[in-house]
Amino acid sequence: MVSAPTTAVPCRAVWPESRRRRQEATRYGVALTCCSVERLTKSCNYRLVSVRQLPEASMGRSLRERLAAAPITWGVCEVPGWGYQLSPDEVLSDMAALGFTHTEFGSVGFLPTDGHELADVLRRHGLSLLGGFVAVVLHDPDRFEAEMARAASVVAQMASAGGTWFVSCPVFDHDDWQRPSLDHGEWLQIFRGLAAIDAVTAESGMKHAFHPHVGSLVQEDAETRAVLEHTDTQLVLDTAHLTLGGTDPVALVASHADRIGLVHLKDVDLGVAERLRSGEVTLMQAVQQGLFPPLGQGTVPLAEIIHALEQAHPELWYVLEQDAALSGPDAADVERLRRGVVQSLDFVQEFDAARQHSRGIGRWRRGHSRLREEEQT
Repeated sequence: MVSAPTTAVPCRAVWPESRRRRQEATRYGVALTCCSVERLTKSCNYRLVSVRQLPEASMGRSLRERLAAAPITWGVCEVPGWGYQLSPDEVLSDMAALGFTHTEFGSVGFLPTDGHELADVLRRHGLSLLGGFVAVVLHDPDRFEAEMARAASVVAQMASAGGTWFVSCPVFDHDDWQRPSLDHGEWLQIFRGLAAIDAVTAESGMKHAFHPHVGSLVQEDAETRAVLEHTDTQLVLDTAHLTLGGTDPVALVASHADRIGLVHLKDVDLGVAERLRSGEVTLMQAVQQGLFPPLGQGTVPLAEIIHALEQAHPELWYVLEQDAALSGPDAADVERLRRGVVQSLDFVQEFDAARQHSRGIGRWRRGHSRLREEEQT
């Protein structure tokens, strides 16, 4: 049995309930104990496993402290016909009650269009603006100037409200998300547009990242990698939309860690995803059927992804962005969304608690090794 520190650790704080999450925990550096070392040898139900300690640099602010909310988690979305939209006060009040300190912008028009007024609204709820998702039409040269003016207006609004991230998503049309085959010139136009947004955001003191998204013009793995190859724009690593588009998020972190600026955390239900891929259901129908379950309850290897990200970028910001769609103002549906958020927060807090305990064991081991060296000398 591996030696362990003598301080008692509550087992529920470090021992995930599901079998898959326990397996992930043991693989990615989580120490599993449920009592003090004196009791461990006598009555503990779990053996202490070896610990692969995370780098000290990743032990700054907790993941929970770097986790922002997104209005789409409450069903607020810019996609045409998405469904019933809750009021800003309902959404922001829920975010604050759940302990979030930052939020994304939501669909354009959901919150005040004046940046200072937006900041005041968020401040009344104890929130700050992280940034926001903005669909942009970049492939059409005839619309380029108008789109750049629109983007610059939203950037100015976010910047005056204290935002950091402008998240772009190239789409065919604001009111008609379709995926026609683009020619070489149209792809070059998209690359040019992303570079132009890079410049606009930099001038305002903000940052820009593009977001691969189901139904957008950058959905498939080849499309995502083409943007990475032909631009310097940073990437929003959306763990679910990348997965649905055929990208392996773990491999993408390994190959392009330096390009990841922001992370959208969500999980995927494989059964619903298959119905979406086959065309049996639309994206909104799939979302209503549970395409994006609470974190840790789907098939995305979130612990592995977060572990790799924390090694590469220990101060990276994450967004809990579980796309949701409401068919109407049904109280039971709204409560279901809230329960999903709470369950996802439990997953994040389990990760933090496990990582903190892993750090404690690492420190104890180093101290114990020094003592043994002193004894031997």
